[in-house]
Amino acid sequence: MTFYDDIYPFYPLQRTSFVFSGRLLTIILVFLVLAVSFLLILPGIRGKSRLFWMFRVIIGLFIGVVIVALNFTNDWAEARTTTNATYKSFSNAVVNAEIGLHVGLYGINVTLKGNPVIQFNETIDYNEMFSWQDSIEKDYEDALEKGLPNPILYIAEKFTFNSPCGIIFQYAYSGRYASATLWTAFCCWMVSNILLSMPVILYAGYMMMATAAFIFFSMASFSTIMNLPQCIFSIGTGSLEADYSHSFWLALATGVLCAVIGFLVVMLDFLIPEKMREAFSAGVDSYDDEDVWYKEGYLNSMFLDGVTTTPLTSVITK
Repeated sequence: MTFYDDIYPFYPLQRTSFVFSGRLLTIILVFLVLAVSFLLILPGIRGKSRLFWMFRVIIGLFIGVVIVALNFTNDWAEARTTTNATYKSFSNAVVNAEIGLHVGLYGINVTLKGNPVIQFNETIDYNEMFSWQDSIEKDYEDALEKGLPNPILYIAEKFTFNSPCGIIFQYAYSGRYASATLWTAFCCWMVSNILLSMPVILYAGYMMMATAAFIFFSMASFSTIMNLPQCIFSIGTGSLEADYSHSFWLALATGVLCAVIGFLVVMLDFLIPEKMREAFSAGVDSYDDEDVWYKEGYLNSMFLDGVTTTPLTSVITK
């Protein structure tokens, strides 16, 4: 037992690994509240339209939450390796650990997990975020001051402006344009949901297809990082090479879903426009008004005679 209780002097507290993103948790909770609020309306909807309305709300909110969440996930591309590497600077201590690189639209996460987790009387379980949204140089300097393990510092250094690899520029610009197109897709998604509640269902289908198009544009923007000369991440006896991961494939699936929905809405609106408006409750009130307007009516003939003949007889007598 040392004076610092097995904690390095430059660490004020024992480190804990990253558990879950606060932004993602907030986004999921907001959309869950919206989903519950809309589903509470279901008992007031009659007939078969209740099931259709439920699927419409669930699918619509799913697309919305995915588009927003993709902006803040850190697994558009990933790389992992298990190797023996030097643990700290100016030390000969070697640890066996799993090293991970997770690339998002705003930065990277570098993970280091020991195998086993506890080695050299220390818990080796790190998840460090380096963001290029503000300045990755500042994050790297803070990591140096904290004395983070060598594998984390080595990977972070590759993404600095002074690195010979120069990959930070393409990663930053690709992430920025991918995020911008995703927010545009979110705007198109909101417009399409508004139009689905109006008698312009055809344009709602067009906007859903536009949503899919902008999602595909964001994927194309992010994919440009794969066209760069691959910078080799050699750590100990292993190496890292990033490849597409969960968020990228989730974006692809959501884009295909939006494209299919938009195509079906446009085609069905051309083939059976009346049934489409009836399914989406668009234009029903106008038909009800017409039925009321053309209902058969009856007149009181005695009242009509009294109104028309009295003025005429009075005029003739005069």
